[in-house]
Amino acid sequence: MRILYFLVFSILFVSCSTAQQGYSTTNKKAIVLFEEGQKAPNVTRNPLNGQPNYKEGLRLMEKALEKDPNFWEAHVLAAEFAEYSNQAEIAIDHYLKALAIKPDHSPSGSTYFYLGNLYYITGKYDECIKTLDIYVRNPRANQEMVANAQEIMASAEFAKVAVSHPTDFEPINLGPGVNTADPEYFPTITVDGQTILFTRLITDSRVGGTYPKQEDFYVSHLSPQNAWQTAISMPTNINTVRNEGAPTISADGRSLIFVACSMGDVTDYGDGRTGKGSCDMFVTKRMGNNWTNPQNLPGKINSASWESQPSLSADGKTLYFVKRVSARGMEQDADIYMSILQEDGTWGIPTRLPNTINTPMMEESVLIHPDGKTLYFSSRGHQGMGGLDIYVSRMDVSGVWGQAENLGFPINTRFDENSLMVSADGEIAFFASDREGGYGDLDIYYFEMPEHLRPTKTLYFDGLVYDIETKKPVPGKFSLVDLKTGKEVIQSEADPITGAFTVSLTVDREYALKVSYPNYNNFSANFNMTNPDDQEVIHLDVPMVPINSVSVVELKNVFFDLGKSTLRPESYIELNNLRDFLKTNATLKIELGGHTDTRGDDAENLKLSNDRAKAVYDYLVKAGIDPKRLSYKGYGETKTKISDADIAKLTTEKAKEKAHQENRRTEYRIIK
Repeated sequence: MRILYFLVFSILFVSCSTAQQGYSTTNKKAIVLFEEGQKAPNVTRNPLNGQPNYKEGLRLMEKALEKDPNFWEAHVLAAEFAEYSNQAEIAIDHYLKALAIKPDHSPSGSTYFYLGNLYYITGKYDECIKTLDIYVRNPRANQEMVANAQEIMASAEFAKVAVSHPTDFEPINLGPGVNTADPEYFPTITVDGQTILFTRLITDSRVGGTYPKQEDFYVSHLSPQNAWQTAISMPTNINTVRNEGAPTISADGRSLIFVACSMGDVTDYGDGRTGKGSCDMFVTKRMGNNWTNPQNLPGKINSASWESQPSLSADGKTLYFVKRVSARGMEQDADIYMSILQEDGTWGIPTRLPNTINTPMMEESVLIHPDGKTLYFSSRGHQGMGGLDIYVSRMDVSGVWGQAENLGFPINTRFDENSLMVSADGEIAFFASDREGGYGDLDIYYFEMPEHLRPTKTLYFDGLVYDIETKKPVPGKFSLVDLKTGKEVIQSEADPITGAFTVSLTVDREYALKVSYPNYNNFSANFNMTNPDDQEVIHLDVPMVPINSVSVVELKNVFFDLGKSTLRPESYIELNNLRDFLKTNATLKIELGGHTDTRGDDAENLKLSNDRAKAVYDYLVKAGIDPKRLSYKGYGETKTKISDADIAKLTTEKAKEKAHQENRRTEYRIIK
């Protein structure tokens, strides 16, 4: 916190001025206690962590003031020691008394600055503004501190408005399945909202020492009754006697990146783990029901510094995290960075996020939403309520992050807020709090996210990938492409043991899906999410057709204009995939088939279907496929997937039109 830098100089000022000019008191006992108190924080440092003992300094200052209540120098140092030891109200009282005794005891008026800052962090915003206004009007005030005071005054003005216009906020405890008498925090959830993973600080006799506690991961699943079931500990190859914390779980729940810190030797992480600095990130993957042994995150992210609090994008290609930027021994400062996954599976050189997000003060607790363009984070450096506030920044279409927006009161308060987690659909947010009414210490709560703070709604589809003939699981590789931009937005794969998968889908887009695996035909599907108010979660099983099978394979992302045989540009993604498949399997021959629905003239439908099949044939030949390997045929309305009788039974026009669309299709089969 920047204010502490100035407090050090205030202490030096008092020490120097009193040594040169004499004290304001003549009471010798008060002077002796004052001078003992000046030294006490350093003389009585905590032997475990080396931190100064400001409470002892404060105790001696108050003893000195018992001897002479008008000893203003003792009031100033008592105030500063109280602030250092997080006793803001006591600090305010001593600053006020010092000013009452000698209003001009600091020529620069610095006491007004420190008092105004304390009013701000305790939520006394009117008093803050009045007090800091006195300071900034002082012609002898330190100009850097004046700039700092003006920032605090602006935040106080913002906070006053925020308090008078609160957002709806009714946090609900997740219940005894997740929360206990121990602290629970840093929640992370899968994109389907069915699994929550979090950190719990537990008592562990193996730790020893005066603080036998350590952090472990726990997992809870949502029951059919929408209650979180009793959380269970992650396996022992992940949870160890040391601390594991700040997890981020992939959208499909099959990859976990977390933070572990060294003990003593900066490279000693214990339990077969190796690292590069004080805290590194590690990765583990779930195969069926088992998690692999964690490995130091490959690539350029981990360093000799401190990296923590990761957040993995839903496509698995970008990792956001917090990195310490201050030197050891200096006031802690950290910024948010990002790294891109490289082609070889390692993480690239990290890039610092812009100043619309990062500030000269502390940033932490970053979350990239599954929509890939909404970032939530905590900061001390943006305009806010005091302490750590939570903010949101949104990426525009050109990839530029917008200005940070404070989530407002009472989501943010004068206390520290962090660890926000927002559901994929954007409607629910999770956070940790030690508010009254919980199960003890920090508990995890959820609340309904206000509309204006929500990200873009993101849904998902899930299912199983299997061999269409044997029904055995297939570890298919997923590629999801935005049909408008042609860019791949998701790469994923099914579980190699179960064939299960979960893939996120941001609304407002239309997607082409390809599922591939060696010795199988590609599977394709189309997801039109352009109407965000008419979307639901999709369950889709993926039957993979072996290349030696006679089954037909439908090309779901081949599009034609109404009544025409001209390929629309969106079709090129699907047809290029088919081209690549044929080049990889150079001995295969296929027949392309065109089909229509039953509406319209039979002969015209037959001609249209033949022309459309030929259009695909022509595209592939032009793309380099030997025409001897290709044939085409139009079937018109002779091989419908859904009969007219079955369509007539459907109850809505929307359902009937969808059935007709199923009949209008392009497909191929392998010719033996």
